[in-house]
Amino acid sequence: MYVAVKGGETAIARSWDLLAAARRGDEDVPELSIAQIRQQMRLAVARVMQEGSLYDEELAALALKQASGDIMEAVFLLRAFRTTLPRFGQSLPLNTAAMRVRRRVSGTFKDVPGGQILGPTADYTQRLLDFGLMGAADQMALEQADAPLPDALPGVLQLLDREGLIEADLPPEGDPEPVDLTREPLMFPASRPARLQNLARGDEGWLLGLAYSTQRGYAESHPFAGEIRMGEVSVMICPEELGFEIDIGEITLTECQMINQFAGSKTAPPQFTRGYGLSFGEAERKAMAMALVDRSLRAEELGETAHAPAQQAEFALCHSDNVEASGFVQHLKLPHYVDFQAELALIRQLRAAAADQEKTDD
Repeated sequence: MYVAVKGGETAIARSWDLLAAARRGDEDVPELSIAQIRQQMRLAVARVMQEGSLYDEELAALALKQASGDIMEAVFLLRAFRTTLPRFGQSLPLNTAAMRVRRRVSGTFKDVPGGQILGPTADYTQRLLDFGLMGAADQMALEQADAPLPDALPGVLQLLDREGLIEADLPPEGDPEPVDLTREPLMFPASRPARLQNLARGDEGWLLGLAYSTQRGYAESHPFAGEIRMGEVSVMICPEELGFEIDIGEITLTECQMINQFAGSKTAPPQFTRGYGLSFGEAERKAMAMALVDRSLRAEELGETAHAPAQQAEFALCHSDNVEASGFVQHLKLPHYVDFQAELALIRQLRAAAADQEKTDD
C-alpha cells in the first residue's frame, strides 16, 4: 500500500538516491572511514553495540555511518543484522572481578584498595568548546606510569561485605538458567536476570530519565556510587568437544555497583542494598542509570511499597526498547487514510447530532 500511495517504486528508488547523497555530503569534504568512526566516536559506537545487543565495533561503526549518525537507526540496523547470525556456542559468565581496569572510581570511599583510577573521562573538563579541534589534532604522547596497574583490582563493596553491612551478592538456591530475551518474549512477573537483560539493551535516554526520577523522590532512593569500573574482560567458552575452557578474546565493559540505603523490612534486615549495571564499551552514564533502575525494580522483593514509575516493572521495561518505540511512533507516517476517513465521518455525524439537539432544546 505504501508503494502505491507514494507513487511507485521509482519514487522510492529516487528517495534512496537522495538519502545516499545527503549521507555522503559535499564531495570536497573527505569521507569518513569506518576506522575513524570506530576510534574517534567510540562512545557512540559503544551505545549502538549496547542497544543493538551485538559486540562488534566495526559493524556498529558501519551502522552509524549508514544511519548518518542517527543512533536509533544504527541500533535498528545492527539488530536486524544480528538476527541473521548463527549461534555456535555460549560463553561462560564473565568474571568482571578479573577486569583489566582502565578506570575505577568510588563515590563512597576515598581510599580504596588499588586507588582511584581516573582513566579517560570528561568528568574533570570545563565543558568549554575546544576550537583547537577545528583542525587536525596531533597524536598525544602519553606519559607512562612508573609501575603498571595490577592485573585485577579487588571490589570496593568487599569493604562493606566483610562487616555484613550490605546484602550478599549470591545467586539463590536452585537459580535457573536466565531467560534469553533475544529469543523469548518478556513475561511478567519478570525475574531479575530478565530485567537486567532488558535494561542492558534499553534506550539510554529512557533509563536516564527513570534513574533521575528515582533521585527526585519518585522511588525513595538514596544511592551512592559504590564502584564504577571500566576495562577489558576475557570471554571464555567451553566447547563440548574439548571439555575445557578457552579464552576467545576480550571485550570492553563498564560495570557499576550502586549502594542504596535500606531501613529494613519484614523480609530483610537493615543493611545497604545493591543496584547493578553493566554495559558494552565505555558507557558510564548508561551503567549508572541501569543500576539505579535495577534497585528501584527490586522494591517489592525487599518489602518496600512500589508506587513510583521506576518501581513498576511493566511500565519501566515495556517502554525501554528504542527500536520498538521508534517503530511505533514512526508508523504514524504511513498511510492511515481509511482509518481517518472513518473518524472524519464519525465527527461529522456527532456534530450533526449535536446541532439537531441544540435545535430541539431551543
